[in-house]
Amino acid sequence: MSGYPPHQQPPPYGMQVPMQPVQVVIPQPLGPHSQTTSCPNCQKIITTRVDQEATMKTHLFALLLCLLFCWPCVCVPYCTETCKATNHYCPNCEAFLGSHDR
Repeated sequence: MSGYPPHQQPPPYGMQVPMQPVQVVIPQPLGPHSQTTSCPNCQKIITTRVDQEATMKTHLFALLLCLLFCWPCVCVPYCTETCKATNHYCPNCEAFLGSHDR
């Protein structure tokens, strides 16, 4: 008995079997906006979910504003996108895909 299911026989000797097309997604660097990519965890083509998060750079800018006596401007680094990291997540399986820091 061969390794083929009963309804499928091996091709005759010398005959080539047509190959199925394979979709290849080349990972691209993650940017500041949501983008379409392949999730390495669930293997699906997805559009990333983006969350902004304060980083050490955000806190250092706020500290610098404090040291320069710009008290009213201390919250500005926490409100601007350029001082935060952009984290990308899969909306399907919630896996962390990467981060983009400006």
